[in-house]
Amino acid sequence: MVKSYPSLHPHRLLLRLIHQRLTGCLKVETSIADWSIYFSEGELTFATSSLSPFERLDRHLGRLSQHIPTLGGAVRSQVRALFDRKPLTNHSRISPDYQAILRLVEQQYLSISEAQQLIKQLAQEVLTGFLMLYEGETQVIERAEFDPYPELCRIELLPLLAQRYQPAKTTATIVRDRAVGDRTLGDRTVAVAPVMERPIQTLEVPSKPVQACTRSYKIICIDDSPSILQAIQSYLDEQFTVFMIHDPLKAVMQIMRQKPDLILLDVGMPNLDGYELCSMLRRHPGFQATPIIMVTGHTGFIDRARAKLVGASGYLTKPFTQADLLQTVAQYLPTRG
Repeated sequence: MVKSYPSLHPHRLLLRLIHQRLTGCLKVETSIADWSIYFSEGELTFATSSLSPFERLDRHLGRLSQHIPTLGGAVRSQVRALFDRKPLTNHSRISPDYQAILRLVEQQYLSISEAQQLIKQLAQEVLTGFLMLYEGETQVIERAEFDPYPELCRIELLPLLAQRYQPAKTTATIVRDRAVGDRTLGDRTVAVAPVMERPIQTLEVPSKPVQACTRSYKIICIDDSPSILQAIQSYLDEQFTVFMIHDPLKAVMQIMRQKPDLILLDVGMPNLDGYELCSMLRRHPGFQATPIIMVTGHTGFIDRARAKLVGASGYLTKPFTQADLLQTVAQYLPTRG
């Protein structure tokens, strides 16, 4: 009997773990492979899957050997022998490919910087496949269960998620020699969701004959209410380029692509509220200075204090008039020379 798996939303899951600042390992079992993604305080330390882990590592080591002669066939044969034997250490929670990298660093075949670059390349390839999954059984393992765990690097996940955010094909898509950076994925059948990762539902307002000095500003509005988005659009569309997003879980990817000058962010949204999203953006170096205005119907001191705590720039209370909105936007938009 074929085992059935619950539905899986990889982007949503990873965003949650980033926000929770997980230190541990996300294990995902699927019908085609098992996946292990390691975190330290919400940042990526390694990612692997059971889809030919040695072949994946060996392929990358082969490319490195063009610049590092010591990574020749003899060393890589030793790495293969490590995979064929019992786990390299007693800490079976640590994947064999990561343990092999640690061994190469320990024996000075790889420098720390070279190992860090290798880990990032492997993670990018593994995440490419992981983000196409639509079903799987998940488990989070705390770091204490596989310590000691030598960290060679920490990688910001948000930029990687933005790079890999692209429309899916069809269920059971064949990926043939598709370039990923300077790497290639061989022929492989990957199960993906039929309608997963459609383009973000945004509305870029058509250009109108207004002053370029304001029209060149980009504003992203995130709210799960169509009526609020429509009101904001009608208030701003004559002066600014406006993007409307109703799904907060997809907002991070669009924000990183568009690099807006200002963000209007609703507080009360399902799955990922405005406070959580604001906190995530402030931890990314590219958005630490971007004005983020919290839009909410709550006016209490605690709500305002919480907004300040997560790094919000300002606060706009519903209901608001066009004058209220324009005044707030003008107050926080960066000045251009």
